[in-house]
Amino acid sequence: MFKFVVFVAIFGLAVAQRPLQYSAASEAAAEIRSAASDVAPDGSYQYAYETSNGIAAQESGVGGVQASGAASHTSPEGIPISLTYTADADGFHPAGAHLPIPPTPPPIPAAILRSLEWNAAHPEEEREGPSPVPLLRRF
Repeated sequence: MFKFVVFVAIFGLAVAQRPLQYSAASEAAAEIRSAASDVAPDGSYQYAYETSNGIAAQESGVGGVQASGAASHTSPEGIPISLTYTADADGFHPAGAHLPIPPTPPPIPAAILRSLEWNAAHPEEEREGPSPVPLLRRF
């Protein structure tokens, strides 16, 4: 019974704690301070906007090929958040102080490194076309 009472007390305290939230009134009253966009016949484009509540963004690029831009806002905790990014054939590359740093990848095993070096040194031995394994015939 004692464990149940402790559990209920802890649960009640957890429910009573409320996280910081944006004020719905200030967000609903936000206005666009500036906005601009342009699309060229060659598929290149650019846009930018800024709102009265501190949200801003801009991007430019060539449709379906590459893009780069930035966005900023203030978090509910009052921390300024700034993000820059590029997107191209190599993928999406965001950068910002608020983003986690990815872990260092593990080293490549020695046997795999030797195999890769051997493959790079012997490109003429790569085969194209059907497999060299002979087909089995049934009689």
